[in-house]
Amino acid sequence: MAKLIDIGRIIVILRGRRAGKKAVVVDIIDENFILITGPKALNGVKRRRMNIDHVMPLNFKLDIPRGADDDKVLEEIKNKQLESLMREEIRIPLQRL
Repeated sequence: MAKLIDIGRIIVILRGRRAGKKAVVVDIIDENFILITGPKALNGVKRRRMNIDHVMPLNFKLDIPRGADDDKVLEEIKNKQLESLMREEIRIPLQRL
């Protein structure tokens, strides 16, 4: 899974209160965790650490440097005309344990 998740990759959050929202990978912390942002101004997802098991990568990738700030991420989203994609939520069915 770690090979599919790289800096600039757009992902869908699968677990937690933000499930179904999209975010952008801005840094890879280690083999289990990544740093993501919505950015908050666009879709309400704050910059935070996420477990890679709780996200699913999409086929979209932004051209951003490692650790890019929210303004740079938002600028790149607008350049690639992906604002509506980032705002759109995906319905994640509840998983029974």
